[in-house]
Amino acid sequence: MLNNHLVRIQCLDKKGLIARISGVLYENNHNVLIMKEFVEEDSNTFFARIELSGELNTVKLHQELDNVLPKDAIITVHPRQKKKIVILVTKEHHCLTDLLIRHHFNELNAEIQAVIGTYQGLEEICNRLSIPFLLVKHENSSREEFESSLRHQIREYNPDFIVLAKFMRILSPWFVSYYENKIINIHHSFLPAFVGAHPYKQAYNRGVKIIGATAHFVTNTLDDGPIISQKTIEVNHEYELKDMVEAGHEIEKAVLADALKKVLHDQVFVVNNRTVIFD
Repeated sequence: MLNNHLVRIQCLDKKGLIARISGVLYENNHNVLIMKEFVEEDSNTFFARIELSGELNTVKLHQELDNVLPKDAIITVHPRQKKKIVILVTKEHHCLTDLLIRHHFNELNAEIQAVIGTYQGLEEICNRLSIPFLLVKHENSSREEFESSLRHQIREYNPDFIVLAKFMRILSPWFVSYYENKIINIHHSFLPAFVGAHPYKQAYNRGVKIIGATAHFVTNTLDDGPIISQKTIEVNHEYELKDMVEAGHEIEKAVLADALKKVLHDQVFVVNNRTVIFD
């Protein structure tokens, strides 16, 4: 199959890695189109993202790279293809509708498998754009029951990533453990400022001069996962709380879309609680 393929490598840094990798690609008749690499000095970790062309034998190329790289290297080799995502929502529509429209016009490198919500209100927009909407009731259910039902629904789709598009519930360590570095959240503040609930109100009460949004991977520590994308805008004393919220909605959409673009194009690596992102 002649196409544009992708190789991602994360391993301990050693002298001569690029030469070894290039040699394997050459021996497999691949042409390197783009190669970006970085060494994170604190952990002595080497990262590489390589776009290549040529007939791809995934198993063979993976094995030969593994043979020349340090032990425990993390290697992915695959054709460029759209990722599968499931979106979780509560009541707010702005992030969801933005993603649905981008998906409708083929602007996401993804297939939205389903939207799962805790309220019925966002079902109509999903139906209009032919995206399955599933309701997982949370009322009169324990956290364990709710998350068990949620996981059951998600498992049916086996997504590459789960997107929290203003999903206003805290997920338990039990749930998060099944999707390490696979859950992407949009938080309505420029983290680490104003974590938790009602960040716009917190920002308004402090009289801040900038507000922002942060997209990050979800971990067991609230709003403290590896950051993928952040943006800010200026505000002033004339902004009421509702003005901040309205302005914030626009930046939330932009930040979430930017984060998904990077993740869905395999540009993001995670090391400890940080990210390495190749543009």
